Amino acid sequence: VQWISDYKGTITAGPNFAWVLATRALKRLDDLDLSHLRVALNGAEPVDAKGVEALIAAGERHGLRAGAVFPAFGMAEVAIAGTFPELMSGLRTDDVDQRVLETERYAAPVAADADGVKRFARLGKPVKGLEIRVVDPASGDPLKEREVGELQIRGTSVTPGYYKRPDATAATFDGEWLKTGDLAYLVDGELVICGRIKDVIIVAGRNVFPEDVERSVAEIEGVRAGNVIAFGVQVSRREGLVVVAETKSTDSSSLRESVAARIRDVVGMSADEVVLVSPGTLPKTSSGKLQRSLCRDRYLGKDLEAV
Repeated sequence: VQWISDYKGTITAGPNFAWVLATRALKRLDDLDLSHLRVALNGAEPVDAKGVEALIAAGERHGLRAGAVFPAFGMAEVAIAGTFPELMSGLRTDDVDQRVLETERYAAPVAADADGVKRFARLGKPVKGLEIRVVDPASGDPLKEREVGELQIRGTSVTPGYYKRPDATAATFDGEWLKTGDLAYLVDGELVICGRIKDVIIVAGRNVFPEDVERSVAEIEGVRAGNVIAFGVQVSRREGLVVVAETKSTDSSSLRESVAARIRDVVGMSADEVVLVSPGTLPKTSSGKLQRSLCRDRYLGKDLEAV
């Protein structure tokens, strides 16, 4: 943010956790000028609407225009750009009933101040040359607006397949439609992402999205922002919840209790285990995305060194 101010930057981009860090910096720093910024793209991982709102609030005194925030969707298989909002339209949200979403996979709209509301960022419409649809993950049948299913994409910038990996190509495509593995729904032709199909944690009939757990834990003092992973594990005959978080804190016992309490309060469920690890422990891709499945494998293999 200092460089954007110094060089009058107009366009920048980063994953959601980068904007969490930027928000902290904006609260701490003085004498910044972000008035030239017209695109602050948030993508590469699920966009946290609450976090974007915090960014806008923290950036106001530095001249950051609310319209500059740019929640978007993209992936490598579509040459990065998937859906974009209108320029300078800012954050636009969709408020839905969390219980209905988790039990019926339907995004039922509710008032912003309703009990049990879940707020998603709207990520715009497909860029030129692309089409999107949402289908039932089991049958492949197209779903109606607000019905939650798997996002599929086709178009001119979609890869024809994976190099020398015919099995992966066959598993990832339904004809010319790329199966993204993302749970999503559509509102007025715009995309809303809920999470990853393979990462959903099913607890007592609820489809719990790990991002909800991770974001609530990341707000705790002592937990490193953008460095929390939640996943499900088999516990007897049910699926349990494990949370792994990076910290520099020396009071791990107290922090572990705080994490467990936050999960109960915010998500309404108990974690079977909270594992605190040193900075740099959590596996990530080269682009900074958390690797939940690899972290789960390391946990099950007892390869995580707790602090």
